[in-house]
Amino acid sequence: MPTDPPRVPQGPASSVGRRPFLQGILPLDRSRIAPDLLAGATLAALGIPEVMGYTKIIGTPVVTGIYTMLLPMLVFALFGSSRHLVVSADSATAAIVAATLAGMAVPQSAHYVALTSVIALAAGAMLLVARVFRLGFLADFLSRTVLVGFLSGVGVQVACGQLHGMLGIEKGGHGLFGTVGFVLTHLSRAQPLSVGVSLAVIVVIVVLERVAPRFPGALLAVAGSIVASSALGLGRQGLALVGAVPGGLPRFFLPQAGLNDVLPLLPVTFSCVVVMLAQSAATSRAYAIRNREEFSENVDLVGLSLANAAAGCTGTFVVNGSPTKTAMVYGAGGRSQVSHLATVLMALLVLLFLTGPLGELPDAALSAIVFLVGARLIDFRGLAEIRRKKLLEFSVALIAAGTVVAVGVEQGILLAMVLSLLQHVRRSYQPHTAVVTSDPHDQWRLEPASSGRMLVPGLVMYWFGAELFYANASRFDEEVRRLVTGSPAPVRWLAVDASAITAVDFSAGGTLSELHGELSVQDVTLAMTRVGPSLRSDLDRLGLTALIGADHLFESRHACVAAYLATEPSSAAPRTR
Repeated sequence: MPTDPPRVPQGPASSVGRRPFLQGILPLDRSRIAPDLLAGATLAALGIPEVMGYTKIIGTPVVTGIYTMLLPMLVFALFGSSRHLVVSADSATAAIVAATLAGMAVPQSAHYVALTSVIALAAGAMLLVARVFRLGFLADFLSRTVLVGFLSGVGVQVACGQLHGMLGIEKGGHGLFGTVGFVLTHLSRAQPLSVGVSLAVIVVIVVLERVAPRFPGALLAVAGSIVASSALGLGRQGLALVGAVPGGLPRFFLPQAGLNDVLPLLPVTFSCVVVMLAQSAATSRAYAIRNREEFSENVDLVGLSLANAAAGCTGTFVVNGSPTKTAMVYGAGGRSQVSHLATVLMALLVLLFLTGPLGELPDAALSAIVFLVGARLIDFRGLAEIRRKKLLEFSVALIAAGTVVAVGVEQGILLAMVLSLLQHVRRSYQPHTAVVTSDPHDQWRLEPASSGRMLVPGLVMYWFGAELFYANASRFDEEVRRLVTGSPAPVRWLAVDASAITAVDFSAGGTLSELHGELSVQDVTLAMTRVGPSLRSDLDRLGLTALIGADHLFESRHACVAAYLATEPSSAAPRTR
């Protein structure tokens, strides 16, 4: 099984691996307490309106969004390893859940909320299993290319899904295109009050982001909307409001759901877990590297597992490591989970004393906030960079985004996983290959394998750029045969430069055995050079060491060339370093 080492080196002050909790808080730097507390207050001001908006995506009561910034955030702060990762509501996982539950229960209903809590509990269980088997490394199997495409598709889904709320039109249509089509055909029903509130919220947030990036524009927009709604009686004029928001602490309970409810939720739970693994690990790693700190993906799995268990037991939905909120608190000066403890305290104060005014908040204001969240998920800059540097990977990103938009979020994440694995398999299936030559300046050179060049007369050294396994063994075999039969001069030795071949599986071992036999018939010696310990172990187990001969397995190119020249003294020696 994979081991559980820290991922980034750090000095002796590191705490990762020495205690099961408080790794994101200790050692406590007293000089940083005040800046961390201020950053936590800033995160609360920016994040609370945002998580309230996420309830518009997932279809749960507004207060459940605030719940995600209470116990789940507190639990991760205590049990996670990252000093920076913010664990709370997330738009991507909210969209995944909503796509599945739409046909299973009525949004906002008690049964619907219970199902979202079941998904949170199931996600916690899956994450705990992943920790037991140390599967944190699986996060690396969702490539950045498809993640950019997937999240951009989610952004389109989220933004377009809020158009009816911003315009004050009832929701209609099925799927993204049906929803947008319904809005476009019912524009005449748009409510001026809803449109005005939405535009005002967007203008306030966008302008303040440009002129005062650290000012909580979303909080000002929410507060202004509440004041205007209450003072002008907008609710009595037909403007849809959030309505009564229950105050106080969430109650602890297990959601009422039977086995028939749980089993259909497992696929969507798995999709959420995949996003959590990729998004949380990538965010933790980025900030750990930036600050030369340690973190452990597997320890973070414990924190994420317990945070989701806490969410499921307090009537709210799945939580995830949030890149946007992590950037918020880091930009405000937060450098440890102390900031997040301060955010938890602020969320507690809101729940205890400020839920009354939230009832006057216009729905259009929340829809506008979520619309901006969705628009920011569309990573135009990232897509443009991928297109500029890797056109083929850009098409993969577009396929992932298009699947989310046209088919659904859950299908999009599953396709993203498949595309990531196919990218990896494609590179292994069609690796770079070359023949090794040398130049007059004593430098090794790699030239296309089709060139037919020899390192010295009679010696062809062939470099294969991947692990040798069943899928690429036939290509290896065909190319080696072509180098021998297509050479303009007789080949006496075919030496495989195995520096990139870390392993050989059973099927590829059979291919090597057959190739050795056929080359022997042609009086060509098969040798291997730059053979590492792991490859040598595979060759021993497969019986290839005895077949090829230990005297034809070399640790370096120099040793291989020297052995060849000893058997063929008439060959001119290469000029190599």
